[in-house]
This record gives sequence, structure tokens and C-alpha cells, in this order.
Amino acid sequence: MILSTCQRMAPALVLYFIASASIAQPVSRESLAHAEMLRARAMVGSNAMAIVTSLTTEVGPRLAGSQAEARARVWAIKTLTEKGFANVRNEPFEMNAWERHEEGAEILTPYPQPLAVTALGGSVPTEEDGLSAEVELFETLEDLKRVPAGSLSDRIAYVGHAMQRTQDGSSYGYFNKARTSGPSIAADKGAVGYLIRSVGTDSRRFPHTGSLRYQQGVPRIPALALSNPDADQLERIAEEGKTLSVRIKVDSSEVPAAQSGNVIAEVVGREAPEEIVVIGAHLDSWDLGTGAIDDGAGVGITMAALELIKDAGLAPRRTIRLVLWGAEEVGLLGANAYRDRYEATLGQHVIGSESDFGGGRVWKVTADSHTDAGDALFAEIARLLAPIGIAPGSDDQPGGGPDLYPLIAAGVPTLRLHQDGRDYFDLHHTADDTVDKLDAASLDQNVAAFAVFAWLVADSEVSFRSSRE
Repeated sequence: MILSTCQRMAPALVLYFIASASIAQPVSRESLAHAEMLRARAMVGSNAMAIVTSLTTEVGPRLAGSQAEARARVWAIKTLTEKGFANVRNEPFEMNAWERHEEGAEILTPYPQPLAVTALGGSVPTEEDGLSAEVELFETLEDLKRVPAGSLSDRIAYVGHAMQRTQDGSSYGYFNKARTSGPSIAADKGAVGYLIRSVGTDSRRFPHTGSLRYQQGVPRIPALALSNPDADQLERIAEEGKTLSVRIKVDSSEVPAAQSGNVIAEVVGREAPEEIVVIGAHLDSWDLGTGAIDDGAGVGITMAALELIKDAGLAPRRTIRLVLWGAEEVGLLGANAYRDRYEATLGQHVIGSESDFGGGRVWKVTADSHTDAGDALFAEIARLLAPIGIAPGSDDQPGGGPDLYPLIAAGVPTLRLHQDGRDYFDLHHTADDTVDKLDAASLDQNVAAFAVFAWLVADSEVSFRSSRE
């Protein structure tokens, strides 16, 4: 049986400190001293807030495959070059892009009034005059799945839910299926349109967008999300038992063979430059806000962490590679392109971690390791992160961030710095995702954690891949 560090982190820490004499020191005293210095410098103040402010001000929203995303790549290359990183480059790939033009909705009967909505990313358009139909309400996606095929003919299906805020965002994966899978499920039942309660935890009148996934062989129907207050309104009216009808409108288009890309920068290793420690974030965003929370914050955190290491004059044994992935929001396209480009050398990718959960403070660290030396190194990382409020934890699955999923599938180990996300889904994919919601001190704490992790792993000879029976 192979055990991961995620399953054994806390016991491993105890054993390490009790029996440290029996385990070889994973890094030198000098390297540990450098890590402590990096932590201290970051906590005094990093450039993370300045970086995300620059990105969201000078570029703004960065829809995947758009000219705005292209401007973001130009911004990133210019910024990284000016900061003096090595091997700054764009690695382009092609994609089919989607554009939003106009959207809206209104109740027609029994109480005419406008609704705050946004089209889901990838939604097909309605006819020019929109689509008017009676609404059939479902409390959950599971309820929608259980109705007979054809029973929603000529109707618009609505799905609500009860997503609650959590520190780790653990409920998102379950409730998000109403957005990604719901339109095709509704169409398979005969629906001509689809509405959902926004996948969010706020009570503001800001609807949340996000990608849908049309199922092949099923009619593609227009799909929109209601703000939570407007979803409440729809449900209140429906409870009266009167016929509820709405008009929805979506004007959107597809752009075949659009361009996206991953932007890369490095601090090159002094002894083993071919061995790669990956950190990063995704550069694209949705088009409603300015993409500060998702994922400008991650761009600022990881870029500032690498800058901290470089500006301290440190040269790690291995290469630290910053990847700013493109087109994450529409299906991890940049992550898949990265995996395909580096498939032959993924065995030299030592470990990876992404920042993609806003700008809240890190409260927990988990990791994926299959070696005693890896466990010992993670224990050292955890020891150095404890003074800034980060405790080791245990997870059943490797983490590291969405853009690492293709690398995880290819066997690349990961470490995850868990952020406090209790307010993340108040802002996620909305017009309210703007830089004023970020806190500089919280970003600095994230920078400290990423700098400690990246430096200690990159300056070591530790492997995390060896199987342990």
C-alpha cells in the first residue's frame, strides 16, 4: 500500500522531530537560514499587491482567447523581463474562444420585472428577440435528472441549490455541476432554456458566470445564472403556485482558431537546471470584473515570491519556473498545452503548486510525497510556516491547484498552500471581482509561504517520487 504525505503529514511531523537524528537532513543549515530570511522579508512587505494592481488596472478583464488576454501576455512578458527573470517567453496554443455581447432576462407573468442575470460561458445565443417560456423549478440538479425525458418540452428549466460558505471551498465541486452539466441535462429532458441560481455564497445582486459543458449529441440551449437575490425572487413567486414565465436573451458568438498562451519565467538552477519546481497562477479571467481575486491575486503572489528569491541574490540548486497559464477558466486549456509541450521531461518536474483561490491568508499546508526524505523536507517547510499561522494538515487527494491536474495525472507531486476562502465565492466570477477586495498583508503572507516552499525544495536534492510499499 502506498501512503501519501497528505494521509500521514501530522504523524510524520511528530516522528521527524522525535527521531530527527535517524533521518538525513534534507537541506543545509544555510538553506534554512535563507528560507527564514525570505519569510521575514515577505512579511514586512512584498510586491504582490503592486503586481495585481498593475495587471487589473492596465489590462482589466482577460477572457480566454480574447484580445484582452493577449494584452495580458504582453503585460506579463514586459513585467517579467523588467524584473530580470531568465528565459521569459510565451508558449502559444490555439483554442476556440467564446464572446459575450448582450444578455438579459425578465419575468413576464405573474409579476413583470427585470432580473439580474449573466450568460454562462459558452452559452449559445437565443433568437434576436429572446426566448419566452414557462419556467419549471427544481430544488437540485438531482431533481432535474429524475424527471422523464421530454417532460420539459417548450419550458425553461431552473435549478436552485443551497451552497454554503466554507473555509476550504469544499462545497463548490458538488454545486458547480448545476452550472457545468445542467444545461445538457435540461435539454435532454426537452427544455429550451436553462437558468440556475448563481454558484456563489453572496447576497449581492451580482450574478456569477463560469463555463458550461455541452454534452455531445444533446441540443445546445441558452443558459444563464441569476444573482442570488433574483433566484430568491423567482422561488418566492413560484411558491404561490401561479404560472411563472420569463423571457431570456443571450447574444454571444464563437471565435474559432483564437490564440492563447502560457507565459513562462525562471530562476535557473545552479547545479541541476533541468530539474523543475513549478509555481504559478492562471493569467486569464472572466469578463465581468477585473479578475483580481480569480486569479490576479495568484499572479501577484507567485510572481512576487519568485522576485523575492531573485532579488535576494539566491541561486537555488534546481530551477524554479513560474507559469502563468492561459485559458484556465474555459477548461484548463493552458494546463493541458503545458503538459503536452513538456511531456517528455515531466519526470524532471520535481513538484508543483498553484495559487488559485483568491487572496485570503494561508492556514494549512498539505503535500504529496512517497519518500522519507520528502516527508522530512515537508516537515521543515511546515516548521518554518508555523510562525506565520500555517499548520500542517491531511488530505485524501493531492492538490496544488487546478492547472496542476494534468501534471498530477502524469505523476508530478504537488504541495498545496490552503487559503482561507470563506468569502471567495462571494466574489468568484462576478462583476464584484476587483482589486479593492484584496488585502496587501494577506498577500504578503502568501508570498512568504510560496517563497519558503519554492526555495527549500529547489535548493535540495530531495525526490518525492520513489514508491514506498
